[in-house]
Amino acid sequence: MGVDVVLNAVDQRGTSSRRRRLTQLDVVPDTRDLFARICGRSKLPMLRRVDPYGDLILSSSEVPQFLEELKAEHELATGDEERLLLTAVSKLAERCLTDPSTELQLQGD
Repeated sequence: MGVDVVLNAVDQRGTSSRRRRLTQLDVVPDTRDLFARICGRSKLPMLRRVDPYGDLILSSSEVPQFLEELKAEHELATGDEERLLLTAVSKLAERCLTDPSTELQLQGD
């Protein structure tokens, strides 16, 4: 039930969703379900939206709130492993923030 965090480049010519193409740029895998557990126990609104069984797509306009919530959870982290994971996810989110042609996908199992 992990939640992998994927940074994708989005190429969409025109308005048709059929012309939407994603290119994976980077990924933070959640092989030990740490991110899923962090999101599950979080009281913060965006992290509470993360579904370990589904996908959540965040555009670059949603990333500032996501980054603030990651920062808050980093301060509450229970160990180095959680802090390292949250730092890696934050780095992907920062990349998304600086490039509006990208999106973050939070992919549940």
